[in-house]
Amino acid sequence: MNIKAKDLSKIYGSGESRIVALDRADMEIRQGDFISIMGPSGSGKSTLLHLLSGLDHPSSGSLTYDGTDIYGMKDKELSAFRRRRVGFIFQQFNLLPVLTARENIAMPMLLDGRQPDREYLAELAELLGIGGRLTHLPHELSGGQQQRVAIARALVAKPDIIFADEPTGNLDSKSGGDVMDMLERIRNQMGKTLVIITHDSRIAHRADRQFVIMDGVVTEVLMRK
Repeated sequence: MNIKAKDLSKIYGSGESRIVALDRADMEIRQGDFISIMGPSGSGKSTLLHLLSGLDHPSSGSLTYDGTDIYGMKDKELSAFRRRRVGFIFQQFNLLPVLTARENIAMPMLLDGRQPDREYLAELAELLGIGGRLTHLPHELSGGQQQRVAIARALVAKPDIIFADEPTGNLDSKSGGDVMDMLERIRNQMGKTLVIITHDSRIAHRADRQFVIMDGVVTEVLMRK
């Protein structure tokens, strides 16, 4: 999968209340990339992620996945595209409290009218160290275990790319480090593209490509060899 953003902007309001959340961003994401996007609170990080992943519509500019402008799709078509090709991990785990870990993981597939691959789901659970916790409800799991369930949920539909918005923000440093190790291992073993939004420089520096965003302006950081 090759993703290209061209002059991507998001503007709220007008006149004196006009806010430029994202200012003409150009960005290319290639298959297998591990990208971090770092910036302070209010810099436009989450806005950029929401636009790159198809969760929100830009004010102007284009976003193509393998040459197809996803914002030219109808809402129903775009929703199906996201369910099948894009995985999401958020700071808030967003697990449904009345469902078991297994049911939470399977939810994206069920919403798409499909049954999850049981063997693949079990493989994900073992890879993430939650194989023995699948029958537990979210409140019976630790924060780190809940985030692992959320990661498995993001992967269950076998998406091409994973977008993670502050995935370690609600975890202590050890649990956060464990989650990052798992994300990198999954990316390497499964050949996934990984884009992480963070304000933590330690996480950002683990990526192969690093971007910074300030006041809605996105810049790629040239890495030293």
